[in-house]
Amino acid sequence: MLLGQQAAGDAWHVRWLGFSLNQTRLSEGETAVWDDPEMAATRMAVEVGIAVRDGWPDAFPDVHRDLFAARHDRGQDLRDHNVVADVLVKRGLDPDQVFDEVLSCRPRDVFRIEHQTAASVHKVFGVPTVIAAGQAVFIRLIDRPGTDAGKARDTVERCVDLVTGWPNLNEFKHTTIPH
Repeated sequence: MLLGQQAAGDAWHVRWLGFSLNQTRLSEGETAVWDDPEMAATRMAVEVGIAVRDGWPDAFPDVHRDLFAARHDRGQDLRDHNVVADVLVKRGLDPDQVFDEVLSCRPRDVFRIEHQTAASVHKVFGVPTVIAAGQAVFIRLIDRPGTDAGKARDTVERCVDLVTGWPNLNEFKHTTIPH
């Protein structure tokens, strides 16, 4: 949603941060996600995203959108190297270059720092979390606006307003999902 609005010219400053739900589920004393070789495939898409965000920033919005769509629209497995490589190729990137950057461990180090900062400073526990004006709020929407730019803009503005404009609201959750 935010990616589409930025492409449409809305002047929102958005910084996408890496966050690991797997790390939040570990018990005390278990090996951290970024230190566990068995979790390399699980980290791959986020590390690729960080590598692209930081090394090929113009390609990041499309790569991010396509990785999201691969997982959430098409049900593909982002632990599959070929799925991620296909997204990179589709967006004009050399997968070998991007994966070489991932193998340098720099994206993993950034991932660790971003996750730990979000968890310790903002008490982030899940995604998506919006952090604005020093406030962090976990927000789950029922549907995406698709190509409706007006609906996307209204949705984002309403969410940001709830985060920044009315800090008295602590929790609001429907007990059922109307369909």
